[in-house]
Amino acid sequence: MIGKKKTKTEDEDNAIDSQEQNNVKQEEKSEEKQEVKPEKEEAKTEKHSKSEKKKESKEEELQQKLDEQTDKYLRLYSEFDNYRKRTLKERIELSKNASEDIITNLLPVIDDFERAIKSFDDSEELKPMKEGVVLIYSKLMNILGSKGLEAIESIGKEFNTDFHEAITQAPAPSEDMKNKIMDEIQKGYQLNGKVIRFAKVVIGN
Repeated sequence: MIGKKKTKTEDEDNAIDSQEQNNVKQEEKSEEKQEVKPEKEEAKTEKHSKSEKKKESKEEELQQKLDEQTDKYLRLYSEFDNYRKRTLKERIELSKNASEDIITNLLPVIDDFERAIKSFDDSEELKPMKEGVVLIYSKLMNILGSKGLEAIESIGKEFNTDFHEAITQAPAPSEDMKNKIMDEIQKGYQLNGKVIRFAKVVIGN
């Protein structure tokens, strides 16, 4: 009986030892799992961080490309706008002065009309003819005036090299006429603000 009890006790002790060993192994495995888990989390965090950096880098690259394209577009638009304004200005100037050559060639005809009108002053018999010539002259000047032709005022004005060409000088009848235009030899004209013929004048001294 004593031998059997002893065997039973030993078996119980062995079972306890086996259970304790199993518990130790489970604790060790649990500790290993706990050690592995932080490592996995760190690796996952590091991977996520790299992914975020890569995403940010790509966004910066796209933003840079967008900025370059926007700047290029603004430059092209500015150049085109300047070109459009320049060509529009040239077109306006061209349309204004397109008839310059024809009008310049007509100026001697205008001079002839004015001389003819003056010649009629000496005869009363030619008065009806004068009226007809004046009517034609007025119509011609109205047409040319609508195109921008304008006579330059001279007599009694200060001499201005921008508009006048001095032919000669003459004694001034009074002090206030010195350096002023006393007579006009040939009338001057400007077309849309541009002088196409200087007025030939006589200056008082």
